[in-house]
Amino acid sequence: MVSPTQKPSVYNNMAAPGRHVGHYIHRNSRFLRNNFEQLWSHRSFVCTPALRQQAAEASKDSTDAFVLPRKKTWSKEAVLEALASTVGRDPTAHPYHFQDDPYLSPRTSSEFKLYSLSQESGRSAAKYFVNSNPKFFTKDFAEPHIPCLMPETVSLLLEEMSEDALKERISLRKVTAAVDMYDQLLQAGTAVSMETTHELLDLICVYCDRDPVQEGGPQAEDPEESGEEVKRRKGRFRRASDLLRFTWRENCSAERIFQLLPERDTRCYSALIRGMVKHGAYAKAFSMYTDMLNQRVTADVHIFNALMSAAPDVRDKYNERWDLITELLNQMSQQKVQPNLLTFNSVLKALRRCGFLAKTQALHTLSEMKAMGTAPSLASFDHVLAVFSKAASSGQGNTDILQEVMSELAGSSFTCQDPDDVLFFSSAMRICLDNKDLELGYKVQSLVEQGENWRLLGDSYQQSVYYGRFFNLLCLMEHIDVALQWYRRLIPSLYYPNPQGLKDLLQALDTDGRLDMLPTIWKDIRSLGHDNKSDLVEELLTLMARDRHSPEVQEAFAACALDVKGAFGGDRGKAALEWSSASLSHVTSLLLRANKTQQAWEMLQLFKSKNRVPEERLLEDFLSAGCGAVSPDRAVELVQLSAAFCLPATPRLAQRTLAEFHVTEEQRAVLSGLEAAGETSD
Repeated sequence: MVSPTQKPSVYNNMAAPGRHVGHYIHRNSRFLRNNFEQLWSHRSFVCTPALRQQAAEASKDSTDAFVLPRKKTWSKEAVLEALASTVGRDPTAHPYHFQDDPYLSPRTSSEFKLYSLSQESGRSAAKYFVNSNPKFFTKDFAEPHIPCLMPETVSLLLEEMSEDALKERISLRKVTAAVDMYDQLLQAGTAVSMETTHELLDLICVYCDRDPVQEGGPQAEDPEESGEEVKRRKGRFRRASDLLRFTWRENCSAERIFQLLPERDTRCYSALIRGMVKHGAYAKAFSMYTDMLNQRVTADVHIFNALMSAAPDVRDKYNERWDLITELLNQMSQQKVQPNLLTFNSVLKALRRCGFLAKTQALHTLSEMKAMGTAPSLASFDHVLAVFSKAASSGQGNTDILQEVMSELAGSSFTCQDPDDVLFFSSAMRICLDNKDLELGYKVQSLVEQGENWRLLGDSYQQSVYYGRFFNLLCLMEHIDVALQWYRRLIPSLYYPNPQGLKDLLQALDTDGRLDMLPTIWKDIRSLGHDNKSDLVEELLTLMARDRHSPEVQEAFAACALDVKGAFGGDRGKAALEWSSASLSHVTSLLLRANKTQQAWEMLQLFKSKNRVPEERLLEDFLSAGCGAVSPDRAVELVQLSAAFCLPATPRLAQRTLAEFHVTEEQRAVLSGLEAAGETSD
């Protein structure tokens, strides 16, 4: 009982049995409010009026100094980027750009190439149709808006003769139409601004005075090509030299317009010189540069970059090439032209063709880059690696410079600044493979996995080359368990192994004594479409049949051998493999070791039909299987098969059959005759 003078305890009331807690909180809320100050006065941190005033002043000061942050503006792709960051790569899935139709996803390197070309061809055809018929694609439902998926304006809207019409033709890359409009404006006495003239010269020099081939559309033909050249270009086989079809022609539209200009500034010279270098007129580019100097026109950095890349093509000797590059660098300094990254990369790329001078000058060029505050790109280091690879006599010494490069690049993320940046990782991994440096290979792979550096592996072919070299290095130098982990990580999401890569894996399994994994690898060989490669199948059968293993392993090998037998049937529309004596012997031996005598006997019959000579050891293994597994009739047939191929073991096999099998008198006579015939032939 609580006395009338005693104040009720909230906690005692809440603890009373059979009562709801909320009831007592409501009942005693007045008590809590009335005694709030009294309760807090008993605390150690007493809130006095002075403290209240001080807190209020501090709050006022902080309010004056506090600045509300501006509203965060998210991009339209923010949600997609956030979702993408939560998803990792699935190592069992095909590359993302092959997942439109899982049934058609490529499984082999040849299918990968065919699929890629087909996909690109279809994309080009669709783009050509969209651009040629924009009236059918006027609505855009995409959110966010994707401009590259919308039709491009490819038809001319301005037909009158004006500078705006000329600009329209330049923007649409109509080279011939733009040149015609420019000539009409000049004939009509209409002046064309220098800015528009610059754009016209750039367009002509980039496309070498020809209309560019519209993607997906019919191929443009060069009127100066002969019939044989057109036939060769359209033929099935093309030489590498045919890829650079367009070469700089004398007195082309760019040169004609250039000569008509009353004033020729740096931009005009830059367009022609860069166009000449791009299309193989190296000597003419240097002649144009000399004319520019005579006219007292200052060059820009793009002119020097183009000339330095062309220096090895206008000089024969190594020292003359380097002297020309040095002279161009000195002229840059005299004309106060600041070099950029592409300038130094052009020098390093030219040094790859300067022989014995390259090794020393490449290091000096890198030092000069850092001294001027220009950070090297991956292309810079790729050129340096190439220089030292050529300077080394037998591959030794390559890893030293690569070690220094990897120490400098460790933990860095890169963006593409030079078209040759995509060549670095493949070149670095080639050096690791040539020198069998596994630790350095792991450093290169770690750099690839840093951030989005994997984007700089290049196209699908270059990516396949890189991972192929990395996987070969793992098979050669790494423990088999680790190599198999990488095998599952890379295939098929990043790499389609070729037959040589799978042979390297088989050798790695043999080296580390893990031949029990061969049936699993065979399943992958079939799924990857390499079961029609005779040398790879022979390698697999040889490893399985070379030694005897536990009954469990021999049973797995026998099942694998029967599956391999199916590969010689030419299923799935592929050409059938040709049975060799070795492959027949290996499959038969594997079946015998697993006590599959009937299947082994069927394989033995193939020796006759395929006219293949069986091994003597195989026939002896048949007889060693015992009377319960091999009947006397089959034993006699074995001896007759040996005699048919004139094997030296025929007398010995006949003796064993007479001694170990219960044969009839007729069979005994046959065996005795074969034994005597064999001894006589010996």
